[in-house]
Amino acid sequence: MKKIMSLLLAALFVAGSAVARDVTSFNTGWEFKKGPFATDAMKAANQWEGKWDAVEIPHTWNAKDMQLQYNNFYEGVGYYKKKYFCPAEMKDKRVFLRFEGVGSCAEVYVNGKLAGTHKGGYSAFAIEIGTALKAGAENEIVVKADNQARPDVIPVNHVLFGVYGGIYRPVWLVVTGKSNITVTDCASPGVYVTQKNVSKRSADVTVKVKLDNASLQPVPVTLENTIYTREGKKVAMHKQSFDLTPQGTQTYTSTFKLSNPHLWQGRKDPYLYKVVSRLMQDGKMIDEVVQPLGVRKYEIVAGKGFYLNGEKYPMYGVCRHQDWWELGSALKNENHDSDLATIMDVGATTVRFAHYQQSDYLYSRCDSLGLIIWAEIPFVNRVTGYEAENAQSQLREMIRQSFNHPSIYVWGLHNEVYHPHEYTAQLTASLHDLAKTEDPDRYTVSVNGYGHMEHPVNLNADIQGMNRYFGWYEKKIQDIDAWVEGLEKEYPHQKLMLTEYGADANIHHQTEYLGQSLNWTKPYYPETFQTKTHEYQWSVIAKHPYIVASYLWNTFDFATPMANRGGVPARNMKGLVTFDRKTKKDSYFWYKANWSEEPVLYLTQRRNAEREKKETSVTVYSNIGTPKVFLNGEELQGIRRGYTDVHYVFDRVTLSNGKNILKAVVSHNGKEYADEIEWNYSGEKNRETEAYENRKEHSGF
Repeated sequence: MKKIMSLLLAALFVAGSAVARDVTSFNTGWEFKKGPFATDAMKAANQWEGKWDAVEIPHTWNAKDMQLQYNNFYEGVGYYKKKYFCPAEMKDKRVFLRFEGVGSCAEVYVNGKLAGTHKGGYSAFAIEIGTALKAGAENEIVVKADNQARPDVIPVNHVLFGVYGGIYRPVWLVVTGKSNITVTDCASPGVYVTQKNVSKRSADVTVKVKLDNASLQPVPVTLENTIYTREGKKVAMHKQSFDLTPQGTQTYTSTFKLSNPHLWQGRKDPYLYKVVSRLMQDGKMIDEVVQPLGVRKYEIVAGKGFYLNGEKYPMYGVCRHQDWWELGSALKNENHDSDLATIMDVGATTVRFAHYQQSDYLYSRCDSLGLIIWAEIPFVNRVTGYEAENAQSQLREMIRQSFNHPSIYVWGLHNEVYHPHEYTAQLTASLHDLAKTEDPDRYTVSVNGYGHMEHPVNLNADIQGMNRYFGWYEKKIQDIDAWVEGLEKEYPHQKLMLTEYGADANIHHQTEYLGQSLNWTKPYYPETFQTKTHEYQWSVIAKHPYIVASYLWNTFDFATPMANRGGVPARNMKGLVTFDRKTKKDSYFWYKANWSEEPVLYLTQRRNAEREKKETSVTVYSNIGTPKVFLNGEELQGIRRGYTDVHYVFDRVTLSNGKNILKAVVSHNGKEYADEIEWNYSGEKNRETEAYENRKEHSGF
């Protein structure tokens, strides 16, 4: 069957290269063997000759062990191998393998020869393998993946999140002619679209294309760069003809001035043009790359906020880790689509994709959905002194691979890295300089876990991010007020973002007894404390434009294999949604009511059904007007407004013994909305959390 498919592929090439660049999935037919492997040569040989497991890419060997147990998972080497029949007609073609992500270091072998290596589990890499292939014969591809933490590759540990081992993102076989739009420029598209002087009246667009000629002689070619509307209408075109030298990659540019451009307006109107770069030879197209163009202008004004195309834009922010329950990071497009649907539903306008480069498909979907996003490298948690070269390499790869996504407004340089301060500050400054050299038109950001601006590693990027967990890791919930007011007063000219905040929530832990802080070192993480934290802290954030953007931590619960807390090993439960994506916590509906234009009517504490107090309170979120609430059929009186316009509270509500039915009702635009929950009261109880206030500043782990 494999040979039949290969012969069909060969027929396509014989038919006259109807497709100039052929990109095909290379994800099936793989076999896998997990280490550790013996150091003794004979034992290692026996392991190699033993049974291999058939797998399909994407694949990870940590989908279960990193999610179920504390500090008990396999990190090390795993091998993948695949047979590939190369059609004889491809002997004059250029052949590449493009890996979207391998955790975390990779070596690629073709017929026993080392074809290429890569260090970093989150950026793509492309390797030219054509010269190592046997045309008209079967070939063996072997990939060695290794997710062992090491001091010279970021992240240098598995503390904040696990680096899942394996070929966990798709692999592509790319076939081109001898001359092409380069494939191996850090696995970028080889096309870079920049825009300046953007307004409703006009925009200056530059298209830079990198070309490569693998023959021995100069080749006469024509490069066409064309901009099309979303509907397919040609807007502008530029042609240039030249002899393409065989000596090194060459760069060519086209410049355009668009009149009255249709602007990319975030979620309201994420309009995308299309940039098509075609390489022609003898009147025939020999290569083509298509890239998006969203014409937009981002601007941050300290103390005032974020502006999109000159208009103030609300930055309702969430964070997202890429792993799923029982899948790890080996996700398919439908998993990314599902997460984005949740993010859109809650009403978010901006996403921090933490703490590493995520799927290019995901970034592309954000272009189409109008989400404004933050992309970052995994320079997190600890500094070793050996990671500088790799941090720079991963940043360069991320920028080049993601350069054309209009949704990206900022490059993240680091998160919670400190000692030695001098080294970390200088490395961050060099990363900022690298980002500005690669991409002068986007912002950079670095993130500190401390809450004071004068920290020695701060202010080496365009934006200073701070992670603050008031009431959880330090101080009390309300201390967010004094923190932001102090920064506003002392540093009014700094661009500041609140880059993480929140609290863990185990949906199986519930209580009515809540203080202003919680002892997170104890195994009791009630959902109600998370809700209380978000209700108050979002109300403060919303009143302070000094906080240019805020990013709640996190949209979804995620795996932390080096942690054992909250009654669940290897889990961070700060998500608005559970790890299995099945349950949306109360905090989810708090933000949806505050952010979304979709109607929301929601009674909180539905999982806190076994009540502890006969006299209690009732909370409702409604963005469609003041609700009426009924307890066992009788309307409650004494409603008051809470922290924001969607927050309604009834105090001193007396429950009946046994079952109690609460129903909230609102009439809005001729339609009646209702929400109903059931509580039970069977006597006074107390599932109170242990209150503990850490008065010291928390800076991360």
